[in-house]
Amino acid sequence: MIKGLVLGILVAVLLIVVSVFFYFSSGRAPVATSASPMPFEKRLAQMGLHAYLNKLPHPEPQVPADEVNLIAGAKIYKEHCAVCHGLPNEPKTAVAQGMYPDPPQLFHGTGVTDDDAWESYWKVENGIRMSGMPGFKGPLTETQIWQVTVLVKNADKISASVKSELAAGATTPMSMAMPASSPAPAKKK
Repeated sequence: MIKGLVLGILVAVLLIVVSVFFYFSSGRAPVATSASPMPFEKRLAQMGLHAYLNKLPHPEPQVPADEVNLIAGAKIYKEHCAVCHGLPNEPKTAVAQGMYPDPPQLFHGTGVTDDDAWESYWKVENGIRMSGMPGFKGPLTETQIWQVTVLVKNADKISASVKSELAAGATTPMSMAMPASSPAPAKKK
């Protein structure tokens, strides 16, 4: 009786593994950002992320949420984050519209103001696999990551000067997606 039960479980697991392999190898899995999600995709991704984050330490922000750090965070945010996560009173960029899953618009609605600061810090530092969210450990210092973190944590209560910094140099959605470059040199005849 126990042999039959164990054999049944092994056959069921093998069938699931073969089915998943066939689903992906046959080209049936949606791979375009505009395609509808795979079965359980969003739920499994969120479950894995939250289970992982729950095991981590929960440090307090290493910079205060004062005007100096919020303005510094706004400058960093404009350069590295705004193309995907948007700016106050600005529409979604073409880059953000083409991503799956949709990147949260951090100055529209709740954003991540309801998340703990350490969680946003971890996401900025490490990125999130299969989401388009890159990790910024290396390109940004720990202090810069905390400055961006306190900015987005307090996005619903930033001052006029921080909003002004975010708006300063705000560009059209397409130019936000393209790096600034010098004009091409003229060709010699």
